[in-house]
Amino acid sequence: MIDSSGIPAVVPAGRMARQTQPVLPLTTGGLELRPWSADDAGTLLAAGQDPAIRQWNLFTVGGLDEARQRIARMHERWRAETGAVWAVARPGGPAVGLIGLNDVDLAGGSAELVYWLLPEARGGGVAVEAVRRLGRWALDDLGLHRLRLCHATANPASCRVAERAGYALEGTQRSALLHADGWHDQHLHARVQGDV
Repeated sequence: MIDSSGIPAVVPAGRMARQTQPVLPLTTGGLELRPWSADDAGTLLAAGQDPAIRQWNLFTVGGLDEARQRIARMHERWRAETGAVWAVARPGGPAVGLIGLNDVDLAGGSAELVYWLLPEARGGGVAVEAVRRLGRWALDDLGLHRLRLCHATANPASCRVAERAGYALEGTQRSALLHADGWHDQHLHARVQGDV
């Protein structure tokens, strides 16, 4: 498909919607990235109560009904090709985290990578591997050209994850995120097709 500028879409419309959201295996801890299910509502609710997730992801969940609605919207976003969200989980087990692509722009070939882990999954390299694995799928399999990963500069753990996963620091966006404690500067990291 070519838009009015005469530039062809980086990823043709329909590439996501025509396929089932894949399960992506990880090598760390026997985990995988899989689509969220209604059975994961309790995990989503627990994540919304975790102080670190609330602080750095601006994420809250009011109850199980809201969690189920959020999970339903994840599947709607896949079909609409505007987002792609996976649970980080053991095969057949409960989710211990979330990773996904927000602001998916197939025509422009870009998306923003987001993630969080529950406390029991932190500190063992799971976030780094999940970011790498989803990045490979988004760039190599889906065909996007650029992924960005942003975090508050006051969150050095996310900076380490981005760097270890191969996302180059491109700069600081001043006063870009409004948190409960005020405005935060934000680091912008990115990975593009062809990065080693």
